Amino acid sequence: MSHRGRHMAPRLRRMSRGWAIPLTLAMLMVWSAVALASEVAVSVVDVTTPTGSVTLAPGQSGNITINLRVTGNQAAGPATFEVYRDWTLSGGTFVGSNPQEFTVDNRVAQDDADEFSTTGTVEVAAGHAEGTFTLVVGAFDIQNATGSGGKLAAGDSSSYQIIVEAPAPPADTTPPVITPTITGTAGNNGWYTSDVTVSWTVTDAESAISSTSGCEPSTVDSDTVGELLTCTATSGGGTASSSVTIKRDATPPTVSLVGGPADGQSYYFGSVPVAPTCVASDTMSGLDGSCSVSGYETSVGTHTVTASASDLAGNTNTDGAEYTVLAWSLTGFYRPVEMPTTESPTLYNTVKGGSTVPLKFEVYAGPTELTATAVIQSFGVSKTACVPGSGDDPVDFTTTGGTSLRYDEVEGQFVQNWQTPKGSGNCYRVTMTTQDGSFLVAYFKTK
Repeated sequence: MSHRGRHMAPRLRRMSRGWAIPLTLAMLMVWSAVALASEVAVSVVDVTTPTGSVTLAPGQSGNITINLRVTGNQAAGPATFEVYRDWTLSGGTFVGSNPQEFTVDNRVAQDDADEFSTTGTVEVAAGHAEGTFTLVVGAFDIQNATGSGGKLAAGDSSSYQIIVEAPAPPADTTPPVITPTITGTAGNNGWYTSDVTVSWTVTDAESAISSTSGCEPSTVDSDTVGELLTCTATSGGGTASSSVTIKRDATPPTVSLVGGPADGQSYYFGSVPVAPTCVASDTMSGLDGSCSVSGYETSVGTHTVTASASDLAGNTNTDGAEYTVLAWSLTGFYRPVEMPTTESPTLYNTVKGGSTVPLKFEVYAGPTELTATAVIQSFGVSKTACVPGSGDDPVDFTTTGGTSLRYDEVEGQFVQNWQTPKGSGNCYRVTMTTQDGSFLVAYFKTK
């Protein structure tokens, strides 16, 4: 009795990874007579796979169609058998799964063959080693009825070669990727102010780099308005190039003071040279504006005048001069005024209230006597406490060079006539200050 219509194979299924590799394991039943003691003929189920092989990649699977054929005498009654539909190659061993059971009814030797078909898969585990492996397929777990007569038995098993190969690399459709790495001190406006090293990274994920040109590391160690560096590389995907232009200016501009005080020199107050100017130049990146001068002073003390200039790369240079402005020297007040001493720092000159006191003194810039009244900045008079520790009471009395101040050509000295305040028992401090900040102080007490 035929079961052909009930067990025909379905169409091949497409594999999960997009592969459609059919594996036909034709299982053919052949007549096989087994000479038993009772010489009872039996039926057998044979499995015969086609010769040949199939190639799969690790992680890949393929569909399989299994055909079976039963022939011979099976008088004892219905029988069942199973065949694994799915197979996995792992660690060099095939493991079957998803078995399917088939039933064979009573049959005699003259009956047409019972034919069966099923569909399954063969899968190669991911990461499996390459090589050729043998898949053996056979019927198992045969169950016969308990009646007498011929019974179903296992026939032949067959093998099929599974060749495991790594998939071919994908076709390269893109050229290499070239990335420059620039190492150096970056300045302004795209300039570098130090030696510059350029290296290249060349990569292609799809194929090997077959050739390169200009891709070795290089160093720009001299000033340049623009040095072009190019790396060219070729792979299976074509040729690519990458270029960079290095501008190097590690030389600061030149700058110089023009005129002004000389470095290390000393000048008396009022004799300091006029403020200097400056000149600057830069032959590579060019000046960033013009040079500038700072620090010029005419007051008493030590000063540094500086000329500064910058270039467009960010380099800066300076030129400086340090000089000293000396104070004038004062002599006086001369008699009749007594000046304070170290022993008597607040020596009082006793005068009659309301009287006029001539304050006589001289001013020198080094060996040169100054005679213009303009060198005198001011005279100041303030009332002070005659008793140590009491506070001062300022008096609204100040004369400047334009009042009674004069230079006596005969005596060769300045004279400032000071009319003392009226009253008695009062104390005053008189201060004469010159334009350079020097001063003379004398103390007075009215009687």
